[in-house]
Amino acid sequence: MMGSDGDGDAPLLDDKAKRMRDLLSSFYAPNPSMLSHSPTASSKHSTPDDINSSSFDPNHYMNILVNNSNLEGLLKRHVDMAAEIKNLDTDLQMLVYENYNKFISATDTIKRMKSNILGMEGNMEYLLEKIMSVQSRSDSVNTSLFEKREHIEKLHRTCNLLRKVQFIYDLPDRLGKCIKSEAYADAVRFYTGAMPIFKAYGDSSFHDCKRASDEAIAIIVKNLQEKLFSDSEPIQVRAEAALLLKQLDFPVDNLKTKLLERLEHSLRDIQLKPEEIKNASPSAREVAILEFVEAIHAFRVIFPDSETQLVKIAKGLITRDFVITEEYVTTRICAADLLGVLRVIWNESLLMDEVLQDSALSDHFLEGAKAAVKLYVESAFSQLLLDISDCLLKILKRDETEEYSLETALDASTKLALQGGRNLLLDVCKILDDGSGIIDKLREPIIDWVQEGLQDFFRQLEDQFQSFSGKNNSSATQIHGLTEAAAFAGLVLVLAQLSAFIEQTAIPKINEELAVSFSAGPYEYGPAFIPGEISRKFRSAGDKFLQQYINIRTQRISLLQKKRFATPKWVKHKEPREVHMFVDLFLQELKVIVNEVKQVLPQDMRKHRRSNASSASSKSNSFREEKLLHRSNTQRARSQLLETHLAKLFKQKVEIFTKVEHTQESVVMTIVKLSLKSLQEFVRLQTFNRSGFQQIQLDMQFLRTPLREIVEDEAAMDFLLDEVIVAATERCLDPIPLESPILDKLIQAKLAKSLEENTSSS
Repeated sequence: MMGSDGDGDAPLLDDKAKRMRDLLSSFYAPNPSMLSHSPTASSKHSTPDDINSSSFDPNHYMNILVNNSNLEGLLKRHVDMAAEIKNLDTDLQMLVYENYNKFISATDTIKRMKSNILGMEGNMEYLLEKIMSVQSRSDSVNTSLFEKREHIEKLHRTCNLLRKVQFIYDLPDRLGKCIKSEAYADAVRFYTGAMPIFKAYGDSSFHDCKRASDEAIAIIVKNLQEKLFSDSEPIQVRAEAALLLKQLDFPVDNLKTKLLERLEHSLRDIQLKPEEIKNASPSAREVAILEFVEAIHAFRVIFPDSETQLVKIAKGLITRDFVITEEYVTTRICAADLLGVLRVIWNESLLMDEVLQDSALSDHFLEGAKAAVKLYVESAFSQLLLDISDCLLKILKRDETEEYSLETALDASTKLALQGGRNLLLDVCKILDDGSGIIDKLREPIIDWVQEGLQDFFRQLEDQFQSFSGKNNSSATQIHGLTEAAAFAGLVLVLAQLSAFIEQTAIPKINEELAVSFSAGPYEYGPAFIPGEISRKFRSAGDKFLQQYINIRTQRISLLQKKRFATPKWVKHKEPREVHMFVDLFLQELKVIVNEVKQVLPQDMRKHRRSNASSASSKSNSFREEKLLHRSNTQRARSQLLETHLAKLFKQKVEIFTKVEHTQESVVMTIVKLSLKSLQEFVRLQTFNRSGFQQIQLDMQFLRTPLREIVEDEAAMDFLLDEVIVAATERCLDPIPLESPILDKLIQAKLAKSLEENTSSS
């Protein structure tokens, strides 16, 4: 209710204010007609039923009121109009009271002005009489002194002329004294002052004076030119010399090109030395830059039209500074060093920009800084890539640096891949967080360069890994020595684990820091860092390298197997007396492999359960051997071969080509599987007599114990060894195995011999 009352009172107050303004206007208007014909009045009070309009028609208003209102409305309107009339009378009375004092004060002021004006007329008449008296006396004095004044002025002109003549005659001596004291400014002032007289009378009355003065001025011009081109003179002295030559109408503009060349040549000595900036001692360069700024200021005074050439020289100085900066960037500097150099160039650009206005030196600096920072980011990634490559290539030189093991190489390369990348991002963050405002306009491009640089870095790193793994192949391994082949295999194994580390650890952590400090909008300068794509590349590369390592090692073992089966004639093989040397070589290769994978690959944290199938396999194997012992002829041996084939149908099958995991156990087991499978294939290509078959039986039986210490899946290992023996049985002309006591005796003799050799070597 209060709100509605307030809203209803607001139009009444506005109407009251309008009426007050109209009353004041009608009261103070000098011409009532002007008020009635004003645009405002005509526009607002043009209808005859408007009671405040000058064209108000009472009869028309009453007709409208009677037609539109009932009796109660007419009475209410009568009461309202009576109240309004009373309010208007009160407002008019208050207006008169409020302005009464002002009216009285204005009346008093007019009376005082009238009395003052009446007294002023008499004073003005008195002053006019005095002025007329002074003028008459001044005219009489001027008339009496006219002749003497003319004579004095004539004598004064004669005296000035004589003084000038004397100055002309004394000018050669004056110029000579100025030359001795090197007061060339006074000499030029004297000579230019006498030039009008020399032009008028130099060929007649003052011929000798003009000739002597010209000779002296020629000496002065020569001396001024020497000062102008002297590198030892301060720039202020050289500028003063140029100004004096211009006053003598000497063609100084012809010297502008030569002077600018000398100025540009002098800037070659102002070389940016980053090592001095790093040591906080660029004082010599600061002095040289200040002198150059003074030279720019002087040249602008001497040659007002040399702005373009001076801007070109200044930009050339900044360009040379950035050329040196780019060379400095490629020398493995930190972010603080780069900012120090950029800060020096920026401050020098501001100094030159103050003198060379509208030269856009700051924009030129920004272009140079943009190239320098981009090169810094690219160089940092290139150096990190080179460090990782050098770290990996040291593996191939382990014969020269024996202490550099595969474990050391893996630790160093993983630290470089992770910590090196994180340190690089921190350095770039220091550049972005610089408070001097130099890099503010380059923030978005720098973020884009980091994103693009990371993407290219990991792509190039993966390409580098592929290149390293393709330097040597299986044929190269046969040609080169054992050390180089082993080193290459170790390199491939490190590449496999390093690729897995980059995919699982380095890329996620680097991507986290990248998201915090280097998040940006659309990438204008290159593609964004895509961790998913890089992870897939390294996952694929890691699996490929691990499989390549297995291939290299199995190929090496396959070469040993090939030599083993190519040397003897198995059909004429002698009775076995000991385990063959091939077994030792095979176990040595496996020992090397185990040593390598322990240095590089992690252990499988899952619990391995040795299969009980090995015991079953051993039981079945011993069962077959006992049956073979009771059969002495070939017919029974052949029937036993049939039983062996039937037994294979019910034995547990072993998967040879399974997925290899990045663990020690998986890699070693895979190599053993492939080696024994390869051995089985070599056996199938031979034909054995009884002694040859027994030699294979002895070798395989001896391998069971050392292989159990190496592999996790004993069941698979026993199965594959059994397969080799079965294959030998199939290819044997008389498959009669060794008796158990003889077999055990030969195995024990080999174990004792191996123990003795290990003791003597230790």
